[in-house]
Amino acid sequence: METGNGNKQFWSRWSGRYDWFMRGNEPLYEEMAARIKTRLDRRMNVLELACGTGAISQRIAGSVRDLEATDYAPEMICEAKKKPHSARLHYSVQDATDLPYGPETFDVVVIANALHIIPKPEKVLHEARRVLKKDGLLIAPTFVHGERVGFRPRIRMLELAGFQAYHKWDVQGFEEFVSRCGFAAAGKRMMGSKIAPLCYLEARPTDG
Repeated sequence: METGNGNKQFWSRWSGRYDWFMRGNEPLYEEMAARIKTRLDRRMNVLELACGTGAISQRIAGSVRDLEATDYAPEMICEAKKKPHSARLHYSVQDATDLPYGPETFDVVVIANALHIIPKPEKVLHEARRVLKKDGLLIAPTFVHGERVGFRPRIRMLELAGFQAYHKWDVQGFEEFVSRCGFAAAGKRMMGSKIAPLCYLEARPTDG
């Protein structure tokens, strides 16, 4: 995620308890990972942005040739590395708005549950598009807090704890945002969550 993101202190402070905090969403992570794996194969090089403590990374690494799982918070990567994981999985600290990889390096870029908490997510998608192959796939499951008014008080409680949701898209708004960033939606599905509704979106880079 972007250096200077106001959430960095939050993730640093909560990294050791993040898995405990998110334990109620284990079925959601299982469902997301299962869907992601249907789009992968053992010939693929995959990049995961904002991987956190590796909840998705661990579940999909065995399905690809190589998975580069990155996060901007060193403490989250430290927690992820403590867990047993496939030799195909490599963790590193990276800024998703300024990636070190060359153009058209990856077959798939995954960024799960993160675009809404990044101040300038368009920079992340610009980089994702740059490092994706021309026929590559973006997989971006994202909480859409604007979809149901009833979830807003929960977000307010998180904000009081130091967490900031910078973007409260509804599904249409999120899809339009991804389109403005140079991607065409290739499929979407709504998934349940105890935190907020989640839009599982797949998209392809557009020409130009």
